[in-house]
Amino acid sequence: MPAEVIVLAAGRGVRMQSDLPKVLHRLGGRPLLSHVLDRARALMPSFITVVYGHGGEQVREAVAGDDVRWVRQERREGTGHAVRLALPRVADDATVLVMNGDVPLVEPSTLAALIDAAERENTLALLTATLDEPGQYGRIVRNDEGDVRAIVEARDADAEQLGIREVNSGFVAAPKPLLAGWLERIRPDNAQGELYLTDVAALAVRDGARVIAHAARDAREVRGVNDRRQLADLERTLQRRHAERLMAGGVTLADPARVDVRGTLEIGSDGFVDVNVVFEGDNVLGRNVSIGPNCVLRDARIADHVTIRENSVIDGAAIADHCRIGPFARLRPGTRVAAGGRIGNFVETKQAEIGPGAKINHLSYVGDSVVGRDANLGAGVITCNYDGAAKHRTVIGDNAFVGSGSELVAPVTVGDGATVGAGTTLTRDAPADRLTVARSPQRTIDGWRRPRKKT
Repeated sequence: MPAEVIVLAAGRGVRMQSDLPKVLHRLGGRPLLSHVLDRARALMPSFITVVYGHGGEQVREAVAGDDVRWVRQERREGTGHAVRLALPRVADDATVLVMNGDVPLVEPSTLAALIDAAERENTLALLTATLDEPGQYGRIVRNDEGDVRAIVEARDADAEQLGIREVNSGFVAAPKPLLAGWLERIRPDNAQGELYLTDVAALAVRDGARVIAHAARDAREVRGVNDRRQLADLERTLQRRHAERLMAGGVTLADPARVDVRGTLEIGSDGFVDVNVVFEGDNVLGRNVSIGPNCVLRDARIADHVTIRENSVIDGAAIADHCRIGPFARLRPGTRVAAGGRIGNFVETKQAEIGPGAKINHLSYVGDSVVGRDANLGAGVITCNYDGAAKHRTVIGDNAFVGSGSELVAPVTVGDGATVGAGTTLTRDAPADRLTVARSPQRTIDGWRRPRKKT
């Protein structure tokens, strides 16, 4: 049977105390719903249908994808009602997996086992977990033989049932014809006056079907988000998973609890990551990369044997092997640093091609520029690339030297081997292999006195 996935993402999330739909709150830098869809896609289903409601088009725009079909739940009348709305979009011969849009860490292998159980037994399969503190989760009620008899929501449970530690995760799988039949028979006879998806378990038992409870290997997989505290708890769980994966791959973390991955990250072996480093977006790092404390890397491409010193920001930049960056450097989008390059403290670059072995070590801004092989820019060099209306390009040749405190007013070219004297404001090209200086004459004014405050 083909498998199809229905994701329930219509809830408002009142306890989040937010105007933002709950499924769009971020975990690891991405919306909760994005994590859920990634896990659904890993199963390679025929289709994914998302039931959305609160937040409307905002939800659709945030996680748009060609492989997602959308069904709007105008009135929130319960999870059973939401699945009813989606089922007409599902093929009649499909096995249906229902997922919650606010449970982001369930493993694809767990979901695959749930689908397999439903297909193999041609029945209803539930994903359960045993929790020390079941809280508001629905309880799995079994008979004396251990068979599942029903799911009772916490708000509808009696004292004895509240003592049950095995809970329903909200994930179910079943052949569409069976699931559709049970859903047609559920009624809003509960404290909320809603149609509960969980009521299909009791109906399946009543029909003589064996309900399979498939337990998650790790209870953390089924933890959902209802408030910001739970979101913070899941963030730490996710970051610990990232840390364990990195360390297993040969990366040393100074403190696994103080590294945040908010996107995707690949690091080669023998890397070192100090405390309070944040990875955002899509980052790929090579072998023997060392990152100092308090750095932010966003969509970075970093080759082997690179050192990034403390308090640096690498944003949309590519750094070749054996480079040294920082401390306090900011490499903005479009920066490309060739092998052996040096970008030092309080240097900012943007749309800059830095040649092999080139050095920009102190207090400089280099934007919309090409810096040649082994060129050296002194402290406080600025490329004046913007005239108030358009950006212009600066070209600095191989082995050129630009003295401290110089301003290069683009468009301008410094030739190969040229030297620009310290304090120069360069408005015309500097020829190759020659010294160019542009300074106002120095004067000393006799009799001048510094202004003083009136007493």
